[in-house]
Amino acid sequence: MAITRAFKNATNFQERTTATPLIINGDMQFAQRGTSFTVGTANPYVTDRWLCVGDGASVFTVTQDTDVPTGQGFSKSLKWDTTTAESSLASGTAVLFMQRIEGQNLQMFKKGTSNAEAFTVSFWVKSAKTGVHILQMRDNNNSRQQSQSYTVASANTWEKHVVSFVADTTGAFDNDNGASLDLMWWLSAGSNFTSGTLATSWEAVDNTNRAVGQVNVADNTANNWYITGIQMEVGTFDANSIPAFQHEDVATSLVRCQRYYQTIGNDTEAGQRHVATGKVRSSTKCDFGLVLPFEMRSSPTISVSDGTGFEVFHGGSTVTNTTSLSYSNSSPQTVSGLFDVSSGLTAGDAAFIRTDSTAGRELQMDSEL
Repeated sequence: MAITRAFKNATNFQERTTATPLIINGDMQFAQRGTSFTVGTANPYVTDRWLCVGDGASVFTVTQDTDVPTGQGFSKSLKWDTTTAESSLASGTAVLFMQRIEGQNLQMFKKGTSNAEAFTVSFWVKSAKTGVHILQMRDNNNSRQQSQSYTVASANTWEKHVVSFVADTTGAFDNDNGASLDLMWWLSAGSNFTSGTLATSWEAVDNTNRAVGQVNVADNTANNWYITGIQMEVGTFDANSIPAFQHEDVATSLVRCQRYYQTIGNDTEAGQRHVATGKVRSSTKCDFGLVLPFEMRSSPTISVSDGTGFEVFHGGSTVTNTTSLSYSNSSPQTVSGLFDVSSGLTAGDAAFIRTDSTAGRELQMDSEL
């Protein structure tokens, strides 16, 4: 039986078909990795679950921001600020903002069946660059795509956009934890992605049809692009009938983000923090392990912000600084690894790993799609 949450807006009564938002961190509340990144020289996640992709000569500074639409309950947005312009786009230029969604979270769309449902995406945008922008869906399981346009009418003004995508009776989403659907906002697109006809119905992937008509947000360093309040609903809605944005409580939203990325340590705060327990293997190596606070999507990749930024506390009161993380292993529930030191450990000693007293020392676990 489907769980529904009912609401009433100014004009009519609607029922939402999912009690949990399909989009994670749609209000840009969480940014575990940091609040400012450069896109163009790298393709980072900034706010949790949101991937920024730059493939061209343009460069953007992408930040978590406090500029939000008034009276909508939002406190954060994501801002793209053009810092290096590309006024004449190379053919392969593609600048994208996207979230990848697990197939098992999309089964209610009944894609690939005769009962397939439409998709509707709603979001708030503010940009100095007016004109036609493109929002694209890509079905990774069946190599299919659909794109729809929306128009930024007023420069530097928050606007709410509601974009519907028709249902697809061809190709079911895999019912697993893989990346079945990419939801992508284009900021600029070269001729490789604009020389065809916009794919306003589902079709086999054809790059030339992906972003036809997209304006170039990268053509001037005065340009910027903000977004927040992203939601996706089952069915077709317009501006009057779209359900209200679901504001999750902070604890629930953070746990949903931590399914894909977690850190343990002292990311922004100076001071020593216990990271894991361990046992000394030799004079230069210490094993460690820990149970993760929240189960992750899959076995995460483990990394450290600075291999020299941790301490092995051993032999009752002795502290030895690490030199690197030389080995790691993981499951969705646990992680383990091996820290190296230059010398001074005693095999068999119990130990625990802690950060040193400098801010920014973290053990990072990543299981993004």
